[in-house]
Amino acid sequence: MSGAKRVLVTGADGFLGRGLIEALNNAGTFDAIVAADVRSVPADRRLQHVHYQTLDVRDQGLAKVLTTHEIDTVVHLASIVTPGKDSNREFEYSVDVLGTRNVLDACVQAGVQQIVISSSGAAYGYYPDNPEWIVESDAIRGNEAFAYSHHKRLVEEMLADYRQHSPQLSQTILRIGTILGEKVDNQITALFEKPRLLAIRGSESPFVFIWDTDVTGAILHALHTRQAGCFNLAGDGALPLREIAARLGKPLLTLPAGLLKAALKIAHALGLSRYGPEQLDFLRYRPVLLNTALKKKLGYTPAKTSSDALNDFIAARAAQGKPVTAKKVTHRRPA
Repeated sequence: MSGAKRVLVTGADGFLGRGLIEALNNAGTFDAIVAADVRSVPADRRLQHVHYQTLDVRDQGLAKVLTTHEIDTVVHLASIVTPGKDSNREFEYSVDVLGTRNVLDACVQAGVQQIVISSSGAAYGYYPDNPEWIVESDAIRGNEAFAYSHHKRLVEEMLADYRQHSPQLSQTILRIGTILGEKVDNQITALFEKPRLLAIRGSESPFVFIWDTDVTGAILHALHTRQAGCFNLAGDGALPLREIAARLGKPLLTLPAGLLKAALKIAHALGLSRYGPEQLDFLRYRPVLLNTALKKKLGYTPAKTSSDALNDFIAARAAQGKPVTAKKVTHRRPA
């Protein structure tokens, strides 16, 4: 099976999608690039040589679109990572899980050769018995309390079923760590912007980071090599929360788990926080992704380590006039 030539990307107008479409276009090696998204892309942001398709991943007409454009490869990025205030679990499930099933069915029906899926380290779940370093053969146990984590688990279970009954559709699954980049805004970067970082007593809460262009680079590599399999996509190394706080120049407030859980429960009940006490595990038991298979089997080595990614994120925010580091206070002697 030769490298991908005719590619359709779902979620193409999301943050990752826009970067990927630009990279595909710049590569100059693809005969067709279809950027599909539920939102219509404004004319001033459309790239030459790219076909833009307004399409919901739940649309039953997806197979026809794939056939019309003779698509041989699909990159499935569409997912609800940070739900809006008016979102609900039923809607998120319909997009994340049922939408993915529709994409898979359409791929099989249209004879697509390969699908590249953006999964997440969250699929492994946030559990106290997680291994110190998680590898691809470890159990997928995404927590039901976290919609995104649970939906990624359900999608991975679905993918395993399709590998059995539709093996002609090659799967490349990228379990992505925390993404940083020059223009990235997500739940984690929001934590880093606060005046102090919150830690849970007895937990190192290590983070693995991946730079956004390394995510794009890994997808492009998968399209060229057609290498099937599941791969943790993260930079080398991990950074504990205390090290992150030190680099940001911010204090680390360490509190007992019981106190934080009670505070979150009260704040959520009063409508002061969208997060409930279950969110404690999101910080306390973070899955730490080992990227050995990414480098040795897929053959892709991220340009930036986790440490590099954090440093470059801090530098980028400073250059944009939106520093995430604490302001230095100059103390003057009294006259």
